[in-house]
Amino acid sequence: MRKRKNPFKGRQFTSEVILWSVRWYLQFPISYRDLELMLRDRGVSVDHTTLYRWIQAYAPELERRLRPHLRPTNGSWRVDETYLKVKGRWVYLYRAVDSRGQTIDFRLSTRRDAQAAKRFFRKALARPNTVNPRTITVDRNAAYPKAVADMKRDKQLWRFARLRQVKYLNNIVEQDHRRVKRLVRPGLGFRRFRTAWRTLVGYETLAMMRKGQVKGIGGDDIVAQAAFMNALFNVAA
Repeated sequence: MRKRKNPFKGRQFTSEVILWSVRWYLQFPISYRDLELMLRDRGVSVDHTTLYRWIQAYAPELERRLRPHLRPTNGSWRVDETYLKVKGRWVYLYRAVDSRGQTIDFRLSTRRDAQAAKRFFRKALARPNTVNPRTITVDRNAAYPKAVADMKRDKQLWRFARLRQVKYLNNIVEQDHRRVKRLVRPGLGFRRFRTAWRTLVGYETLAMMRKGQVKGIGGDDIVAQAAFMNALFNVAA
């Protein structure tokens, strides 16, 4: 087996400091400058621009390493999209949770139409911990019926999957949007689509851990979560 490349090679700071910073930024509503001060209080001097680079580098890598450890989600999908600003323009964050509030998947898109919905559904279905849905609950967005019909026709979606356009049943995913918005707010928006996506991947990944979606790790056990994250990167506790 080929040895995995050390993701911390060449960094000025230790892997422990980097992972601590990444975990705290992605888990709590703080800015890069807030985190810079928190680290300084602990005797570590890191510029906020360096912290930004760490998030961009390690948030997607964290998701990639964590995905195989997720518990299966169920077949009752609650799908919705929320709005975020990137460089002053609105973009759409497609998100899906199951009936227990467990995150199924997410996708950032510049468009809100049937094609964007299909891309999101295909991405969610490709995850190893998801199942073909029995029900898909959405709002009154006309793009969803077309997307579901097209995917059933192309045999990408179970033909007996039931689409429900009932807004109040989607309260669970709409409430979940608030957590994302709360984390985004201290950063005062994003300047680039790629930057936004990489940061959002980190927010969603840490949220899955806090929801107890990682096998063998409690959602409230922050100590075990920190140890698990270190283990993912082969960092000694």
